[in-house]
Amino acid sequence: MSQNVKLENGLVLLGCGKMGSALLAGWLAQGVSPATVWVLDPNPSEWLQATGVHINEGIPAEPAVVLVAVKPQMMGEALPVLAALGNGATLFVSVAAGTPISAFEAALGAQSPIVRAMPNTPAAVGKGITALIGNINTSPAQMELAETLMRAVGQTVQLDAEAQMDAVTGVSGSGPAYVFHLIETMAQAGIAQGLPPQMAMALAKATVAGAGALAETATEEPSQLRVNVTSPNGTTQAALEVLMDPTTGFPNLMTKAVAAATDRSKELSK
Repeated sequence: MSQNVKLENGLVLLGCGKMGSALLAGWLAQGVSPATVWVLDPNPSEWLQATGVHINEGIPAEPAVVLVAVKPQMMGEALPVLAALGNGATLFVSVAAGTPISAFEAALGAQSPIVRAMPNTPAAVGKGITALIGNINTSPAQMELAETLMRAVGQTVQLDAEAQMDAVTGVSGSGPAYVFHLIETMAQAGIAQGLPPQMAMALAKATVAGAGALAETATEEPSQLRVNVTSPNGTTQAALEVLMDPTTGFPNLMTKAVAAATDRSKELSK
């Protein structure tokens, strides 16, 4: 990354909790020099202190990027610290859930280039996916810079409009919890059919992880991968007849679940 990303003026990371730490670890692993990174965090971890980055020091006058990774409830306190950098060349990237671009424009200045990004928790192991949308002041080069920074923890997609962020919350933001619950229920169902609890959980975890890896790397669509596993009148078909029932199965349940998460995201953003 260091060859493609121009960070001579510095990269400021505001907040170094789980997401901030995952991002920083990814940047450093990809060759970003610790000397170009400034971290502002009230409780720096031992890991952070060992990275060699600047910690809670005076930040550069006009850093290339400020990445905001504090919790949404701390946003009101954090943004005024950065207000002096607004309306300039500094790009602001926020990974704070539920904080719209308009809130940043109000705090930092309407001319500030701002990108709102939503990663998800698999970012902690470099397997996240982040949706991004920039405001009108964000240049194509700045959007590419934001995407490159977020690719340190996984894949990225660009949205057409900020309003899509609520649906992203419903699918990928909250989605890992759906998959964890799937693992839980698969294991419980295995126990109900006579498997020892530890074995049932091991089988469920490995199956979901393996199927996910196969879906991500295969050239076929998931619908075709499903067909590939389903022998006519076989065991998988018997199970899918239950899971794919239009009234009681996955399609209806998942549609309602994602809609509920999307609606709550809209409520929380107001």
